Amino acid sequence: MKKVFTFVLTIASLGLFSCNSNDDAFGNIDIEGTGITITDDVDCCSAEEALQVYKFLQTVKIIPELSTVVNDKYNVFAYSKNGSFHTGFNEIYFVATKKSSGNYIKNFDITNLTPLMHMTKMDKYHSTPTGGSVESFNNSYLAVKRGWISFVMNSGETGTWALSYDAKVLGADGGIQNKDITVNALPDGQEWIKSFKVGEDPSTSSGQANYYISLVNPLDWKTGTNTVQAYISKKNAASLTSPWPVATEQFEVEIVPTMPDMGNHTSPDNTPFTLQTDGSYQATLNLTMTGLWRLHLTVKDSKGNIVAGGDDLSDGFSSLYLDVTI
Repeated sequence: MKKVFTFVLTIASLGLFSCNSNDDAFGNIDIEGTGITITDDVDCCSAEEALQVYKFLQTVKIIPELSTVVNDKYNVFAYSKNGSFHTGFNEIYFVATKKSSGNYIKNFDITNLTPLMHMTKMDKYHSTPTGGSVESFNNSYLAVKRGWISFVMNSGETGTWALSYDAKVLGADGGIQNKDITVNALPDGQEWIKSFKVGEDPSTSSGQANYYISLVNPLDWKTGTNTVQAYISKKNAASLTSPWPVATEQFEVEIVPTMPDMGNHTSPDNTPFTLQTDGSYQATLNLTMTGLWRLHLTVKDSKGNIVAGGDDLSDGFSSLYLDVTI
């Protein structure tokens, strides 16, 4: 006999519904808001998993222009932290549901996530760094897929951005193709992505390979000791319109944080960005007070040679830097 559980959940305006459960012990969940009926479905989450997805979706905002319907049977919804994008690192999340019931689908695939900028004056196109794969990122959120994009510039006079992705939901194919999006500029004085050149690459105009370092979610940093992340990506010189992948080369990036508005004082007990097994770089930053922090960078190759930054400006610090306000 089919088991039925009833949820009363407050769900976003799109009316996303939770999934089915075979777990009698889970019982009924009453959260003041919309009534939701939960029925058995092997393609969907358990009730407990669905509740975790629901809770996670309360921490992000939907991006309506990047949401779509696949084969008239399934919904695919896209989300970001604020429902928008900005210059630098952005996480993007995807959830798929059955259109008939709204149930969260456990297994679906998002591939070929491709941001593309049209440089209108030159009528040329280029992409930007991405994380490559879009995957489940937490055992509690198996029905949520996560990827990231780091935009090298904002939308505006120089050009416009579009985004594409392919979706496969329970064997049905769909997705979004070249959908216009807006990438907002960072607040004045903030720089969360910066390029540097290393080595030789005859396919580039400079003869050197172009790399980009992207800070991960610097708005989450706080005063005191922070464990922080970054990604280093390599510009795809052979195909500028293809996403620029995470660099396979290994670097170490030393950091000297200073406060330019406070006489360039620095802070103790900082450690460099070093490569992690997941392809990100991790460092420790001790930010002793609120305000603007300039992170002066010295990039070293795997042999310890300085390959970028590390030069002295008139203030005695590296000319390769990122700016963050906490």
